Order: sequence, then structure tokens, then C-alpha cells
Amino acid sequence: MTGEKEKILRRIREALTLSAPHPGHHGPQASNGHPAADVAPAEDIAHWLPPVGAGFDAQAELFARNSVTLKSTFFLLENEAAATQKLAEIAAAESWKRVASHGDGANGPSTRAIVSKLNLPGIWTDTGYNVREMENCDAGISECDALVAQTGSVVVTARGAGGRALSVLPPHHVVLARRSQLLPDLPAAFALLEKKYSENYPSFMSIITGPSRTGDIERILVLGAHGPKKLTILCW
Repeated sequence: MTGEKEKILRRIREALTLSAPHPGHHGPQASNGHPAADVAPAEDIAHWLPPVGAGFDAQAELFARNSVTLKSTFFLLENEAAATQKLAEIAAAESWKRVASHGDGANGPSTRAIVSKLNLPGIWTDTGYNVREMENCDAGISECDALVAQTGSVVVTARGAGGRALSVLPPHHVVLARRSQLLPDLPAAFALLEKKYSENYPSFMSIITGPSRTGDIERILVLGAHGPKKLTILCW
């Protein structure tokens, strides 16, 4: 063990004798200017990303296909009443006993009304909560800031989705989204966040792409390793 330790220390000492390159000066394509000089403008980034069809129908279909690949569940519904019914069906099928959610968000007064119709005990993040109690909830039900058709992702922020913990601690994250929130691609999602929050960014912004997962152990995919095992999106 002592020999191995000495090898590691020797390699560290050797590495410390080398000067690290300045930011923006890596590799043969490095620039001599600002670190951001090599960043492609937004209109060029699209060429490196998967193509997205025009119009809502094409983008909703792409989001649905991506959801299947990601092992999340996507329901495109007619209206709020249909979303309320679908949520009740999911709660009954999974025998939910307790849920967590938040008060009315930027999309109007629907969230609290929809969740309240489940007639289940729960906690509301906007009125304070105990972390242990949230971990014991069967589902966390939140709004979102956007859906991204290109990647099947859900964009959430601390303000739009009831804080930091709601989308992470319960084993099933259910997202309530409106059709108007479906965006074509990632550049559009970043542009939305900048437009919406540039003067006062939330403390938490995240792009959720499918349920929590890891493949670190023998390359076997495990869902729910660091967060919810299930992700369901109800969009109307």
C-alpha cells in the first residue's frame, strides 16, 4: 500500500510542475481572446441539435416519442377537467396516501384546485413544510416553466415549481403543464428563462429529462437513484 501511495503522490507532484492553460486557450482551435470567443452564436447552435418540426402537433408528437425513450409518461389532454380526472386515476392506481404540491403558480389558480380534488392529506410548499414529511409523500405535483420537445425535457425553477425540493424528494414527480408552454428546442427554453427572469433569476433552475437514473454500476440502468423513480407530464 505504501508503494502505491508513493506512486500517486509522485504523479501529483509531477502534475503540479505543469502550468494549466488559460481559459479559452485549449486545443488547436483555441482563441487568443475572451474565453467566450469560441462559443457559437445561438443561430448556429441549432445545427448541432436534433431537428424539430414546425407547429404544435409535430412538437407534441416529438415530445411524446422522447418521453417513451426516456421512460417518462406524457399525457396530452383536452382541458383542465381531463387533467384533473387523469391525476385522480393515477392516484387511485398507485394507491397514493399523501401528496405534496404548491400554491397557485404563474399559470393561474388551477394547481391548488386540481390537487385539492384528490381529497388526500398533503403539504404545500408555499406554507412551509418538513423535509421528512415531503420524503414520505407518494407524489410531488408541480407546475413547470416549459416543456422542450427536442429533448423531452421539463424546465423547472424554484418560483415556477414550488421550490427546490418538490420535484426531487417524492418518488413520483407529476408535472402540470399547458400547451402554450411547449417549446421547440433548448435555445428557445434558455431564451424564455432569460426573458422571464433576467432581472432577478431564481435560486434554482433545472432541466429534467426523464426520471432520475444512473448506469454507474456495471452499466445497468437504475431508475430513481438520486431522485424520483417516475416522471409524469399532464399537458392540456
